[in-house]
Amino acid sequence: MRTIHMRVAAVGVGVLSTIAAVGALGGQQFPSAPPAPLAMRPAQFPPFQQAVLSNGMQLVVVSNARLPILSVSLAFKAGNFYEPAEKTGLADMVAALVTKGAGSRDAEAVAATIEGVGGTLLAAAGADFMTVDAGVLSENAPLAFELLADAVIRPAFAEKEIEIYRTQALSALQLEQSQADAIASRAFARELYGAHPYGRRPTEATVKGITRADLLAFQKAWLQPRGALLVLAGDITLARARTLAEAAFGKWTGAPSTMSVAAAPPRARTASEIVLVHRPGSVQSNIIVGNLTWPAGDPRHFASVIANKVLGAGTDGRLFVILREEKGWTYGSQSALTRYKGQGYFSATAEVRTEVTDSSLTEMLKQIRRIGTELVPQKEFTDAKSAYVGRFPRDIETAAQVAGQVTNARLLGLPANYVQTLGANLAAVTRTSAQAAARAAMRADQSLIVVVGDGTKLYDKLKAIAPVRIVRVDGQPMSADDLTVKAVALDLAMDRLVPRTDSLGVFVQGNAFGFQRGVLERSGDGWKYTDDTQLGPIIQQHTEVTFGADLAMRQVVQSGKAQGMEMKIDVAYGGGRAKGSATTPQPTGGVKTIQVDAELPAGAVDDNAVAALLPAFKWAAGAKFPVTVFQSGKGAPTTVTLSVTGEESVTVPAGTFAAWKIDMAGSEQPVQFWVEKAAPYRLLKIALVGQPVEMRRMK
Repeated sequence: MRTIHMRVAAVGVGVLSTIAAVGALGGQQFPSAPPAPLAMRPAQFPPFQQAVLSNGMQLVVVSNARLPILSVSLAFKAGNFYEPAEKTGLADMVAALVTKGAGSRDAEAVAATIEGVGGTLLAAAGADFMTVDAGVLSENAPLAFELLADAVIRPAFAEKEIEIYRTQALSALQLEQSQADAIASRAFARELYGAHPYGRRPTEATVKGITRADLLAFQKAWLQPRGALLVLAGDITLARARTLAEAAFGKWTGAPSTMSVAAAPPRARTASEIVLVHRPGSVQSNIIVGNLTWPAGDPRHFASVIANKVLGAGTDGRLFVILREEKGWTYGSQSALTRYKGQGYFSATAEVRTEVTDSSLTEMLKQIRRIGTELVPQKEFTDAKSAYVGRFPRDIETAAQVAGQVTNARLLGLPANYVQTLGANLAAVTRTSAQAAARAAMRADQSLIVVVGDGTKLYDKLKAIAPVRIVRVDGQPMSADDLTVKAVALDLAMDRLVPRTDSLGVFVQGNAFGFQRGVLERSGDGWKYTDDTQLGPIIQQHTEVTFGADLAMRQVVQSGKAQGMEMKIDVAYGGGRAKGSATTPQPTGGVKTIQVDAELPAGAVDDNAVAALLPAFKWAAGAKFPVTVFQSGKGAPTTVTLSVTGEESVTVPAGTFAAWKIDMAGSEQPVQFWVEKAAPYRLLKIALVGQPVEMRRMK
């Protein structure tokens, strides 16, 4: 017992000592603010060595033996700027294919070889340059050089790989047509740069027009050693790098083409202009505000970077904080400075609800104007500058990052010591220089403003902010009158409208995922079209549309579930109006219920009835039919255009048929149909543009 008492006593003394110590601390004065930060000390970029190979290739080596890794970057002045306008996308295709088979290896062998040593081999084309990069353990440096040399000197450009890439590129273009941000980006580039190469983007026609001969010609013209830049970073010395480079590239000689590239200068704006891209039925708007800036070497770049950090380069930027956190108008808003060897640009973006589009745009312009007219408060400025200066060490942590920094600076024609002095130049920016740079680089009152959204709801509000020019999604001009949905009488071959059943299988990425069954039958003195659709567990939907023999709509009733949420439409047509209610899924999640009471243009058909009427259209090569449809789920009319864009042999589970390919444009989701050319003119296939979903006739 005595021992136990002593132990308790000992423990008790320890507790008491601790309490006493805490009590003593309680009498001390704790600081009321955190300690002042230490002075910023820009990180030192590792030194590098350089040489020129016998064939004129420039060699830069940044040695770092801490880790046994090596990054190799080979770059050429061979970006999109150098491709013919009618072959836009050519540089991207060359970059994609130089690593898909070269020398004695096909695509699979190249992949197996580099993956077998745990390395990477990648190529990419930008606006001005093309780079081919390899990353390996330093002991595999000879293999990296071998693969790089094969890629740029001896690319196979195998027809099989060309067609695989072409299919992927065309699918990506289709996807863009259904994505508002991609539509906005394409429109902004086109409107900002005009006919200049920086403003061009690939189209279906340009991608389809590229041949293997074009790839070889581009490679021969622009992928040449004289003036090319070879940058190595990591565990290697200059002497070894030079030996390996001479062995791999020494016998390769030649200079890039001296052919001048036609580049019309972009139009300078003296006042703001809004380009409204009409996307019927869109429930949100994508906004881009921007203007041209200057070439890459402009000394105002450093100050403009800090100003842009304050404005919107991150979640602590003013645009994000005000538009999202304070106003609740958007999930995010940001700004950026894009640097080209030629003239770069500034842009600020936001994706907002339709009803707050004008308010959001007004606030964005206010903040852009403010950054150039008011000095940034000291704390806000210090935080922004510290973020960039402090981030620089993380931007040069890896061999690949170091190689990328050096490559980018050299290709843009920046001073030889640019990367070594980058941190110091950012640290030297003052509030005054940041304001002056912002005023020159971010011009709210001389800006191009692109808004992608429903023009019928946006036009009147936007024209109060700046002059508005309206275009379609494909860039074709529209007038304000075109926004008003007009009555369009359908001229159909009514004898083709007969009772029928369309049984279609739903396929997602080629895999069976559900079904769609459409039945057209007579109902009294008119017609009833019933559609049952199931997409796996995602969508189950039953729709009934009734209309008269004269195609006058009578009623649409729809019920079902989308991702477990109830959806329902019940709209009656009559007396020139549509009345009822609609509960439908929303792009941002959840469902929304609206009361429908809208004027119905003469000749309008419910959007759910379009598929029922397809066989009765008088299809022919080049035929184009405007159709006024009423979007019963949105309670609003719009005009879509059905255009015959080709004749194809289509194979579906029901067989192989000669078919008209028909594009439906003007709806929020572009759709393609294939309709049998001969009687009974059946619907053979439906594809949602930009989505991996197809519906194919089963019988």
